Amino acid sequence: MAETSLANGGRGEDGASDTPPQVPPPTPPDDPEAWYASDVRAQYEPHPGVVATITETDDGFDYRIREPALSPEGEDALAKVEDHFADANLARPLTREGASERAAAGFDPKYRRIVDRLTDLSPETRRRVEYYALRDLRCLGEVTPLALDDGIEVADTAGDRLVVHTDDYAPADTDLPADADFLERFASERVETHTVDFREFQVPVVVYREHLLANDSFTTKYAVLEPDLLPGDEELIRECKDRIWETNVDGVVEDRAGFVRERARTFLSRRLTARNTRAWLDAAAYRVRTALAEYDLAVPPVDHRFSTDRLSDLVYYVMRDFVGHGKLTVPIRDDLLEDIEANRVGERIKVVPRGREIGHGERAPTNLVFEDETEFANVVTQMAASDGTELNASNPSAKVNLQPEGVPEEVTIRAAVALGVISEDGPHISIRKQAPEAMTPVDLLESGSLSTEIVTLLWQVYEHHGVVLFSGPTGTGKTTLMNSHMPFIPYRDRPISIDEGSREVRLPHETGVSLTTRDHESDYKRVSMADLMTECNYLNPDVEVIAEINTPASFRTFAESLNTGHGIIGTTHAEDVEKLVNRVVEQGLPPYLLRELDLVVFPRRVDGQRYVGEVVELLTESEYAKLDSRRARCGAIEKDGTTVYWNTVAWRDSDGEFHLAYDHQESGDGERERRLRFFDRLAERTDRTVEEVETEFQRKHRYVQYLEREGVDDFDELFAFLADLRNDEAATVERVKRESV
Repeated sequence: MAETSLANGGRGEDGASDTPPQVPPPTPPDDPEAWYASDVRAQYEPHPGVVATITETDDGFDYRIREPALSPEGEDALAKVEDHFADANLARPLTREGASERAAAGFDPKYRRIVDRLTDLSPETRRRVEYYALRDLRCLGEVTPLALDDGIEVADTAGDRLVVHTDDYAPADTDLPADADFLERFASERVETHTVDFREFQVPVVVYREHLLANDSFTTKYAVLEPDLLPGDEELIRECKDRIWETNVDGVVEDRAGFVRERARTFLSRRLTARNTRAWLDAAAYRVRTALAEYDLAVPPVDHRFSTDRLSDLVYYVMRDFVGHGKLTVPIRDDLLEDIEANRVGERIKVVPRGREIGHGERAPTNLVFEDETEFANVVTQMAASDGTELNASNPSAKVNLQPEGVPEEVTIRAAVALGVISEDGPHISIRKQAPEAMTPVDLLESGSLSTEIVTLLWQVYEHHGVVLFSGPTGTGKTTLMNSHMPFIPYRDRPISIDEGSREVRLPHETGVSLTTRDHESDYKRVSMADLMTECNYLNPDVEVIAEINTPASFRTFAESLNTGHGIIGTTHAEDVEKLVNRVVEQGLPPYLLRELDLVVFPRRVDGQRYVGEVVELLTESEYAKLDSRRARCGAIEKDGTTVYWNTVAWRDSDGEFHLAYDHQESGDGERERRLRFFDRLAERTDRTVEEVETEFQRKHRYVQYLEREGVDDFDELFAFLADLRNDEAATVERVKRESV
């Protein structure tokens, strides 16, 4: 019988089947053959227990979330947990990454212990209760599941309902309202986090990017995570500051910060302890409950009002306003920021990162706002007073240099401050900070800001006392370019920097001197540009550095210096050659003086990236006539009866490649033509042949390539290497060869 059954394929003698019929396996919902979910296009689990489903509709797609279901017992337990944490000041994450990390980590042990005491549930119900408690108390509420979905790229709040764009499906409608809580945080992506030191405090900073349409014009934002304040804390801080301000002091306070810290801690600790009778009772109850919880006899309390960190938080705000610069304290001390702008009362303070170190390198709003004009005016007045300027109705604005406590001395901070007398909607502040460390040409080469050929050209100009001007709008990196090449001035030479901008000039030379005007000081101490010119000539300079050639006085100084024969290096505001000529004429100087310039470097800033757009040489009429205008990037500008001729010697094309007009071209008559006239000028100035100058250029170019290859990006190390090279080139080369073996 068994053999017969097998021969018949599992059937008996009468042909009937001996086995039950087979059911085909289930088809995934996103399979087009799945008859029971024909509209489902995707279904996945972004978080354990959470399922996301995308279905196709007549209008597009629907995005739905299914979260764990709670039994009545679980709902009661969740209500107990939420009620216990109702008065707690629990910080929520700012970004999706923060929400994902917090959801993955779960409750901290101290919170999990509280849930243990409040509930007695099965493991499955306990997991579901913890999910909802974590979602609503420590994450982003009902939008938390969307934040946990890495497939969501953009959210749109333009309609009544929230719309999301996933990797593969867009737009997809959700069942959440467009104004749901914490939407801006759900759609935020963390870019960078760091801390800023202020006295003994470590203040966290988060840079994040929002992907929420129709919500804010700015997408990248800068958030300072200062301590949270409870109701009544602001009044307490204000009272503490008034008490410190009225304190009588015997003698001179040498440690201002220590004085403020001790007075604040003493006053605030007393007030926190004896605020009122209710505070005493609450404090006693808090301590008793904490003690019982240690022996598992009570649920631990959760209330920040009596946290040990609260006193430190309040002291921070007092010191921030007295010893720091109010709400600008952290941005001013953040090394990753270059500009800080506070335009008016009630508007977010803006910051500009240094380069592309954080975010996209462009202006970003912060979570800091001056709400009160008096507070804003106090910060403005304090900044001006720190540099010796008194602001009032008759003198409402000033340009000052700051040296805040805790900021390295080599960092120059320049600020333009003004009271509300001359600006609408209150005072304004604009701060520009130099980098704590001077950049070198190698740093600029690594960032793609210029080429090795441009570095070599500037080396020759600096070394042979030429005249070079860095010209461009504010924020393009003019001073950075100028300073980075200062080590190329020979160590035996004497560079002298002139004018207020000289504080931004970095001179590694022992022979260097910085002369600066101080127009804000009293009349008998005031120093004019003419005084500086006279003083500079007495100092016998080899190179004059005139930073910020923008005022009439500095332009006159620049014009007078062109006739001295000294090398001149400076910066000014002009976007291109034509605007530079216009600026010179507007300042009352004859345009023919521009012919004395050897090179003009025009840096640019596009999409947060700074680079040299072009390098131009100013020519005489005879030099211009030798160029073939059909092939050379050159031109002529006529102004007030004078024609200024120019030729582009280096430029950056639209693909980001740098070019140098150094190659020799065959002219129409068969003679060789050089499109870079700078070598001819340098040969004439140094009594050499053009061939010798070209040979020097090639030799220096090889050294620049070596510096780039070896990553010599330390300012002092570069200066020392160049000094050795000048003292004994052969020995220096041999040393380099030995070190590289």
